[in-house]
Amino acid sequence: MRKGLVYGAIAVIASLLTLLVINLTPEPRVLRSLVPHRFDASDPQFARTMTSFSQGQMFSSNAVQTLVNGDEIFPSMLQAIRAAHSTVDMETYIYWSGAVGHEFASSLAAKAKEGVEVRVLIDWVGSLPFDEDLIHIMTSAGVTFERYRPVRWYTLDRVNNRTHRKLLIVDGRVAFTGGVGIADNWKGNARNPDEWRDTHYRIEGPAVSGFQAAFAENWLETTGETLQGEKFYPPPEPAGALDAQLILSSQPNGSEGMELMMLAAIAAAKDHLRIGMAYFVPDDIALQQILDARKRGVSVDVIVPNSLTDVPLTRKSSRYFWGALLKAGVRIFEFQPTMYHPKLLIVDDVWASFGSANLDERSLRLNDEATLNVYGKDFAKTQIDLFDQDLQRSRQISLEEWQARPLRERITDWLASWLRSQL
Repeated sequence: MRKGLVYGAIAVIASLLTLLVINLTPEPRVLRSLVPHRFDASDPQFARTMTSFSQGQMFSSNAVQTLVNGDEIFPSMLQAIRAAHSTVDMETYIYWSGAVGHEFASSLAAKAKEGVEVRVLIDWVGSLPFDEDLIHIMTSAGVTFERYRPVRWYTLDRVNNRTHRKLLIVDGRVAFTGGVGIADNWKGNARNPDEWRDTHYRIEGPAVSGFQAAFAENWLETTGETLQGEKFYPPPEPAGALDAQLILSSQPNGSEGMELMMLAAIAAAKDHLRIGMAYFVPDDIALQQILDARKRGVSVDVIVPNSLTDVPLTRKSSRYFWGALLKAGVRIFEFQPTMYHPKLLIVDDVWASFGSANLDERSLRLNDEATLNVYGKDFAKTQIDLFDQDLQRSRQISLEEWQARPLRERITDWLASWLRSQL
């Protein structure tokens, strides 16, 4: 009898470990070779090809406002919520307890009481430290609140696939996206370690319908409710002069579009490639794509967090791969004042991409992500200016410094690199 129990326990443990390994192993790679350099980002072929690669629809006549740090980001988002007339749809990976979380919950609840349809979708894993009182504030006022893919015994095969999207859509006419979560960590203006550095964006124009569709996709999966009609998709109205393209990745299919978009953008660089990433752990193909740009004479600057990062393991895994980049002349900078959390890619002076996706395998192969590509020199200049400001607050890492790391750090960096597919 005891042997039977032991064998049964062993079988259960083995089954769970097998399920865990299967779940933590990414899907086989679709992309196995570099994207060749055929044309520059300023060439009209680039925009047409990017649309084909990523299946991302191009929207014209948009306006995009850049919001820097919590002092600008949260007031703009809250103002849009408080001005809502018909619908508010919010999806985020992080919604934590605290003053910011309470203010958002109260504002969303107030609009629901006015009769506005308010839907909130948060990722179950990303928002584990979440005060149940905040949920009660919202749901008691009529907000429809849902968690994305809660972990249960029958969902263990999907526990590794999360929504990392940061979306806020108001009345189908205004959208927000970027790197910010709903938490006190993002308060302030990146003046000290308690105030994270991040960028968010306010979008108006026809591209907003793409953001609404992205939310509707995850909402349908979670609730079975289909969002349709003019209150979600009002007739598009021009709001500016920017061409923009929304790129979505989702599981189990579609993630390769995001990675292909980033590789194609790097391949199109002619003069200067700027990368600002909270989590910079590119896979082998992405590393080779960056090195190929250097071989063509492209200047490459990368900003990443320093030791103030919220995920030290990711920093260590990233650092292991810096040698080849530094030897090739890639300039790597660590932002100094606080945690650096943007997700920004700028190609030459004509194209910029931002949203929720990092240049790491988790974003490109596991998560649901949303990134907006914006075409045009005027907008690209605003992002270059912001990037340059961050450079002034960053410290460059030399090849000599990287090579001089203590043996203990080299070993732990190497060990962390084996977890690259999960970081």
